[in-house]
Amino acid sequence: MRLLNTSALALHDSMDDNIPSYAILSHHWEDRGVIFRDLQTGRGPGMAGYSKITGRCAHAALDGFEYAWIDSYGIDKTSSSELSEAIRFMYKWYRDAQVCYAYLSDVHGGRIGEDHVREDPYFGASKWFTRGWTLQELLTPRSVVFLIEIGRILEQVLAWKALCPLSRE
Repeated sequence: MRLLNTSALALHDSMDDNIPSYAILSHHWEDRGVIFRDLQTGRGPGMAGYSKITGRCAHAALDGFEYAWIDSYGIDKTSSSELSEAIRFMYKWYRDAQVCYAYLSDVHGGRIGEDHVREDPYFGASKWFTRGWTLQELLTPRSVVFLIEIGRILEQVLAWKALCPLSRE
């Protein structure tokens, strides 16, 4: 498992029996995004999506996480063997994460919380919910926390468990 140090923004390889506590950073790329090879070649910091990742890492670090896992950084998708192995372990990685931060880049401000989520047209319409891994990311981790930007501040707006009772009605 390849984790990202949330302070140094450097990749850290962990063996299966010695994986530190970590958060998962989930997102929907608006463009190509920054990938594993970009970090390896040093191009990452100059790319458009890099600030999104640094902001999410800073949020995880504030919550006490030294490490985070991001699929685009943690998996070399140009290697079919690595990608295949990662897909086999994906459930375990999500299950073992302390939290999954789901960043909703297309939801800005507004009143989003337990009482307002049904009335907010942007929350449920977020592109994040259309991704292929969304269901696994909602159900597998111990905790899922939705993040949105309000101005320049990243806000932790709603935990998935708070929504669960709403989905049963």
